[in-house]
Amino acid sequence: MSTLIVGLGNPGKKYEKTRHNAGFLAVDFVSQFLDADGWKESKKLHALVAKNNKNIILAKPTTFMNESGLAVAALAKYYKIKPKNIIIIYDELDLPFGIIRVRDSGSSAGHNGIKSIIQHLSTDEFWRIRIGTKNELAEKIPAEKFVLNNFSAAELKELKEKVLPEAEQKTLSLIS
Repeated sequence: MSTLIVGLGNPGKKYEKTRHNAGFLAVDFVSQFLDADGWKESKKLHALVAKNNKNIILAKPTTFMNESGLAVAALAKYYKIKPKNIIIIYDELDLPFGIIRVRDSGSSAGHNGIKSIIQHLSTDEFWRIRIGTKNELAEKIPAEKFVLNNFSAAELKELKEKVLPEAEQKTLSLIS
C-alpha cells in the first residue's frame, strides 16, 4: 500500500523561506532520509513529485496554498491512495515556533490549505503534522502577512537542527 506525504507551501523563490513554506522545507528534509528520487514536476498532478522504492510518494503542490486540495486530490486519485494513507505537513500559526503536533483528522482550524484539501477529498480523515510558526511578531501583524514573512536566521537554524528532524521522525513513525 502506498503512502502520500505532502508538504504544503507556496511555489516560487519569493516564498522559499516563509513560514507558510514550513511544509515544503519539511518534505524536502524527509525526502533525503527516504532516499527519494529527485523532484519532478507533473503539471497533470499540480505538484512536484519524488518517489522512493518503498511505495512512498512525496509531493509539493505547485498551486498556491489556498488551492492545495487540487494537487492532493489529483495525487490521491492517480496513485490510488486512500485519505488515511495521506500525511500533510504544514505550518501552524496557533502553535509556538518549533512545536510539532500530529492529528489523524479534524477541522481545518482556519488553515486555508487544509480547508482546500478537506473540500477536494470530501473528508477530514487524513494525517496532519503541524509545525508551529508563532512568535512574538504574530500578535502584532495580520495573520495573512505573518505567514508570508521569512523565518529569521535564528529560526532557520533551529528549523534545520531541531524542528525538521523531529518532523521527520514523526512522519516516519506514521509510515512504519
